[in-house]
This record gives sequence, C-alpha cells and structure tokens, in this order.
Amino acid sequence: MNLDCPDWVLAEISTLAKIYEKVGKLTADAKFESGDIKASVAVLSFIFSSAAKHDVDSESLSSELQQLGLPKEHTTGLCKSYEDKHVALREKLRETSLRLGRLDSVSWRVDYTLSSSELREVNQPTIQLKLQRQGAESGAPETTVVSVSADKFRVLLAELKQAQVLMNSLQ
Repeated sequence: MNLDCPDWVLAEISTLAKIYEKVGKLTADAKFESGDIKASVAVLSFIFSSAAKHDVDSESLSSELQQLGLPKEHTTGLCKSYEDKHVALREKLRETSLRLGRLDSVSWRVDYTLSSSELREVNQPTIQLKLQRQGAESGAPETTVVSVSADKFRVLLAELKQAQVLMNSLQ
C-alpha cells in the first residue's frame, strides 16, 4: 500500500483474528465486547477502503495483512471477498469521494435598518443570503441563512471570484 500502517490497525489485527476463531467455534462462550465488534468492523472498513483506494491487488493485500500478523487462513477469506467486490468498491469510492452537497438555490435580500435601540450604526445595508442545498451524504435538504454587512459581503464576493478563477485554472 506504500503507506505506514496506522497503529490502531496493528492493535486490532489480533482482535480480528480472535473474532474469526470465536465465530468459527459458534459456542455460547464466544461473547464479544461491543468495543471489540466495533473495532473489528472499523479495521475491516479501513483495510478494504484503503486497499481499493490505492488499487491494491488481492495478493498484495494478503501479503500486507500477513506481515501485520493476521493468519494466512484469515487473509485468504478476506482477500477472496475483497477480490470479488474490488471493482464495485472502487466505483462506490469514486462516487462518494470529494463530493459536496448540491446547491439547489440561492436567494438574497438587502435590509436597511433605519432605527434601532440596539445598534449604534443605523441606515447600514445588511445582506441576507439564503442557501438551500442537498446534504452530501444524506441528500436531505438543508438551509443556511447568512447575514453580513455590505463591506463584508464585498470582501466575500471578491474572494469567491478569486477562488472560482483558481478552480477554473485547474480544470
């Protein structure tokens, strides 16, 4: 994988091996702590997603897992599953990587405060921005309302235009 393995993965390899043994026995005394189960699922998720992200073949993955201390009989099963779903996993990672929620609409208005007992400066324009978007992961509609002074809005607009120019130059 050309990366150092995180310490928490090293720590959970033995737990993963133990879970295989315990599940294999299917005995009543094979009770897992909730934390062990969660850690094992997390380590499997990390291993599979990292391997797919870096397009590691199943033989290399098997070798890496064995070097980390996972027994060969366990790596064989894991790598067979990985090999079977490798293409689908890469496609799913491609679909979900670096995705932002979709912006549905932007509305704005300018408010003038003519008089106020709470503000020192009156008759200053305030820009209200309302952003409606779909969440990146949930797809659920989300609304954000931002209120800024006219001066801050000018700075924001100038910086957004600079960012757009920079992003367009990268394409």
